[in-house]
Amino acid sequence: MQVADGKVVSFHYDLKDVSGDLVESSREGDPITYLHGQNNIIRGLENALLDKTKGELTTVTLSPEEGYGLRQENSIQRIPLKHIHLNKREKPQAGLVVLVDTEHGPRQVTIVKAGKFSADVDTNHPLAGKTLVFDLEVIDIRDASDEEKAHGHVHGVGGHHH
Repeated sequence: MQVADGKVVSFHYDLKDVSGDLVESSREGDPITYLHGQNNIIRGLENALLDKTKGELTTVTLSPEEGYGLRQENSIQRIPLKHIHLNKREKPQAGLVVLVDTEHGPRQVTIVKAGKFSADVDTNHPLAGKTLVFDLEVIDIRDASDEEKAHGHVHGVGGHHH
């Protein structure tokens, strides 16, 4: 079976910067699972995985446009601290990448300046503007259920839970 629209795909990745330094990896946990053709992952990864088969390994280099986009220089917003997800031991401080609740769900932002009740955050994704190198391994491919197709995302382990 090949990766195609309407297939549920599970994969592991190692993400490196252009210098070859590891940025993050999925290999310590469950693989990433998504419904292909529904824009559930960045466009460049979805394109790189198209037509791959279970067990296949590939490396792809993505431009910023294919990854998390170009940096938008005027993207600073003031957010009340109550909307910022911090673990109990974290204090808001400049440079910290956190999740913020938005009307479209959680979004990663970087704190630029923290105050007593609010923080100024850069709403660019932390990897925006960067060329990314992904080492990919296709772990599994299956047909999506009718419910998954109707909802536009995967259900269960590695996917969305209702």
